[in-house]
Amino acid sequence: MLKIEIKEGEHIERALKRYKRKYRRTKVLENIKNNQHYVKPSNERRHALQKAKYRQKYYLEKEELF
Repeated sequence: MLKIEIKEGEHIERALKRYKRKYRRTKVLENIKNNQHYVKPSNERRHALQKAKYRQKYYLEKEELF
């Protein structure tokens, strides 16, 4: 459970902004979305490899431009 202490004289909008930022950093929503469907370990590894290849290709192309 996230708790945000509202400081004296602080606007509620500011406190809500701090709460939302803290909520995003905990990645609660991201974990819920990721766990909606079961993904086989082999598919997770394959996806991670594809992502790594894409990232490597992207950075190599970016370096060649400069």
